[in-house]
Amino acid sequence: MNHDILARLPGALLPWYAVSARDLPWRADREPYHVWLSEIMLQQTRVEAVRGYYARFLDALHDIAALAAAPEEQLLKLWEGLGYYSRVRQLGRAAREIMAKHGGVFPCDYDAIRALPGIGDYTAGAVASICFGQPTPAVDGNVLRVVSRICADDACIDLPATKAAYRDALAAVYPDGRCGDFTQALMELGATVCIPRGEPRCADCPCAAFCAAHLNGNPDDYPVRAAKRARRVEQRTVFLLRCEGRLALLRRPPTGLLAGLWELPNCMPHLTADEAMRQADEWGCAPLAVSEPIEKTHIFTHVEWQMRAYPIDCAAAMPPFVWASEDELASVYALPSAFRLFV
Repeated sequence: MNHDILARLPGALLPWYAVSARDLPWRADREPYHVWLSEIMLQQTRVEAVRGYYARFLDALHDIAALAAAPEEQLLKLWEGLGYYSRVRQLGRAAREIMAKHGGVFPCDYDAIRALPGIGDYTAGAVASICFGQPTPAVDGNVLRVVSRICADDACIDLPATKAAYRDALAAVYPDGRCGDFTQALMELGATVCIPRGEPRCADCPCAAFCAAHLNGNPDDYPVRAAKRARRVEQRTVFLLRCEGRLALLRRPPTGLLAGLWELPNCMPHLTADEAMRQADEWGCAPLAVSEPIEKTHIFTHVEWQMRAYPIDCAAAMPPFVWASEDELASVYALPSAFRLFV
């Protein structure tokens, strides 16, 4: 890695960021709760998708004390559709720890931040630098891509050792008094100019004059990544069981994919309409009629669900299902996006 090149980053990025930074709601202040919440929401989620969630979450839970006191069902409902629901559960746990161990005040030390539930190196670095001015890089996919291209470094960015090396190298060039701006400038460059898919916008890059990959004419060769694991495909039958205007729901197991969330009853593999009716009858729901199936696909990180959903009118609202009204589906029960496709 070329440390002389990295030393040129602050001088190039800070003036560019001052005029090019997007107007994002979580940049309105440096309140740790706001920055922390936004960074957790933005993990593996597009910025535009987060704006509404961020405003709605803060409107409901305006400070750490409110977050700590919120029941899990409320947290899951506020998070509905963002995915990776363990993130919001960890937010609640961390808030309760802040109340219990830090007197309700978000800790300002990197190690103390890093020790909170659900906070890793990236989030701790972001909060410590943006909110408390510490030279603690927040190395995510955007930053890894920027550094690997600028240095034309062919180390695999999926390796923990590479991330650690980049973090240490960046920490050495953090500018005194501008740590938060430098962290955000690196993020911004990777999100808007040195982009992951499609042609990087080298003509608009403030680092083009010293970016090794650009000067070599091969920015698309970086970053180097490990081969992706093949995604598992599951064929699932989903049951839209309705009785007197209510829809049958089940709670998923407490561990595993979508742990503890509500779901539509489902099974593997794909069933025929007759088989789906027999299954509903075995559940005791007294099925009356089945409609044409609805086909949808939902992709998780490592698994793809190919879903065939049967709307079935039922005469009996039987346990163990919870039978939810439209109002309850809108305000109470958090359904993952995979099942919201049918509701």
